[in-house]
Amino acid sequence: MSLSQSEKRRFHRILFDAPCDIHCGDDVWRSEVLDISLRGLLVRRPDSWNARLRPPFEVVIHLDGRECGIVMAVELRHVEADQLGFKCQYIDLESASHLKRLVELNLGDQALLERELAHMIGR
Repeated sequence: MSLSQSEKRRFHRILFDAPCDIHCGDDVWRSEVLDISLRGLLVRRPDSWNARLRPPFEVVIHLDGRECGIVMAVELRHVEADQLGFKCQYIDLESASHLKRLVELNLGDQALLERELAHMIGR
């Protein structure tokens, strides 16, 4: 018997609603985050989306009315009719702190957060 997708996941997905910008070269698309984890994110596919699975992409998630945000270098993993799935390739320390806090607040379990962080850094 095979495991379901959610049972295979090492990182809990958190439903999250925030505006974001997807950057690829000179192109920028406005979108919104649907869910996020320590390893990636799912966003609403912009109406004007015309990119292919070509790297590099950067996603900027706007928090607190654009005063602070989470910036990730990402790889586009899947494209669906109304969603785009990205895997995090790189995140700077400040963005990682914001993401960690967001996950921490939503998980409500310090041990679970520490386990996910250990998976993230490959321990």
